[in-house]
Amino acid sequence: MEPIDTKDYIRIEAALRYLAENAERQPALGDVATHVGLSEHHLQRLFTRWAGISPKRFLQFQTVEAAKSLLLDSRSVLDTTYTAGLSSGGRLHDLFVTLEAMTPGEYKSGGFGLTIRVGVHDSPFGECVIATTDRGVCGLSFVIDGDRSAATAEIASRWPGANVVDDSAATRTVAERVFAAWNGSLWEPEVRLDGRSSVTPAPLSILVRGTNFQVRVWEALLRIPAGAVSTYEDVALAVGSAGATRAVGTAIAWNPVAYLIPCHRVIRKTGAFGSYHWGAARKVAMLLRENPREVSDAGTGRQYPRPSATMEARDSEDAARPQRADRQRALALG
Repeated sequence: MEPIDTKDYIRIEAALRYLAENAERQPALGDVATHVGLSEHHLQRLFTRWAGISPKRFLQFQTVEAAKSLLLDSRSVLDTTYTAGLSSGGRLHDLFVTLEAMTPGEYKSGGFGLTIRVGVHDSPFGECVIATTDRGVCGLSFVIDGDRSAATAEIASRWPGANVVDDSAATRTVAERVFAAWNGSLWEPEVRLDGRSSVTPAPLSILVRGTNFQVRVWEALLRIPAGAVSTYEDVALAVGSAGATRAVGTAIAWNPVAYLIPCHRVIRKTGAFGSYHWGAARKVAMLLRENPREVSDAGTGRQYPRPSATMEARDSEDAARPQRADRQRALALG
C-alpha cells in the first residue's frame, strides 16, 4: 500500500472547493492549477491518481443530474439492504463493524471511569483524530484548518466523565485498519510466508454514547454500501420514523465516528450533496473516492452552481431516550 500523504489531500480539497465554487463558468485546468500552486501537468496527475477521474470529470460528478443518477443507481441496493435487515449488506474491503451502545447508567455518567486513548494520524482525507477504549473505537474526527486540539476536544466533549489521554501508539493499529483499503489492500494481522493471512481479522468494534434514536440512525447508516448514497427520508423510513426527517438530520450531524459510520453517504433528495460536519468538500471527496467509475451520462449536461450546505434539523421526542445496552450487532461497513 502506498503511504498516505496528507499534503496531497490538502491540495485536492483546495481544488475541489475551487471547482465547486466556480462550477458555472467551468474553469480551465490552468486556473485550478494556479489556485492550488501547482503546474497543470502535476495537478492533472495528482487529481487523477487521488480521485480516479480528471478535474473535468469532477465538474460533471458534482452536478444535480449526476447526484440524482447515483441515487437512482443506489435505490435497488438500499431497498434490498434495508428490507433484509441488519444481517445484510455488502462488505467494504472485508472490514466489518460491531456497534455497541453504552448502558443507560454509562450514558448518564458521560463514560465515567472509562479511559479513552486518542492519537492524530494521516488519512486519505487529511489528518484525523482517532479515539479508542478497551471496548472499541469511540471517536473519529477530522482535523479542520490544522487545529488538532479542536478535533480532540470535540471527541472529549462527548465523553465528559471519561479520562482522555494522548496515546497515538494505541490508536495507530486502528488507523491502519480503517484506511488499509485506500489502495485496495487488506489489513493483515498475521501474514504467513506465502503472503496469506493466518488469522481472520475480528470485526472492528465501535462504542457509541447516544440516545435510542441516534443509535438507530447510526445503525442504519452502517447499512449503506460504499458506492451508494441514501437520503434523509430513506434513513427516516429505515428507522421506522418516516416523519422524523429533521431528527434524523440531527442524529447524522452528531455522528461521533466519521467515515466508519458513513454519514457522508446521505445526501438530499433534490440531488444536492448537502452539508457535512467536517466540511462539504471532504464529503464530496469521500463520495468521489467511493465512486471511481466514470460519471454517468446524466452528469454531462448543464452545470449547476454548488447548492447551499445549510440543513435545519431538530430532535424529536424519541431522540431523548438513551439506548439499551443489549443492542450489539455485527454490521458491515460498506
